[in-house]
Amino acid sequence: MKPLQTYRLRKEERLNSRILIEKLFTGGSKSLPVFPLRIVYMFVEGEHLPSVSLLISVPKKRFKRAVKRNRIKRQIREAYRKNKQILTERLNESQKKMAIAFIWLDNELHSTQEVEAKVRKLLQLLSERVP
Repeated sequence: MKPLQTYRLRKEERLNSRILIEKLFTGGSKSLPVFPLRIVYMFVEGEHLPSVSLLISVPKKRFKRAVKRNRIKRQIREAYRKNKQILTERLNESQKKMAIAFIWLDNELHSTQEVEAKVRKLLQLLSERVP
């Protein structure tokens, strides 16, 4: 019998290390766009890190109101939480660890179903790129 999957997004899975964030955005990382999202990712080393560290960014330039930025972040977080096993299972098989950042590209709000479909597609594309 398969163990029950947990659909949680723990605090340890959030990317909050300044050093890792700088490495992610300055160099050595790759990105994949699936409009209205782009994912920037990088393989990382470290025993204390989870298999995937997550960062979500919605630029203030796109949405001036924090309410809208927070809504989009919530949609992305929820979609990732539901579908993260697509990526984590593949990473656990290959014993790799990854830091990823979701970046919002559009000036418009989208439905939760559409955001979830795009996040799922990005995670599938990313899991195919795991060696």
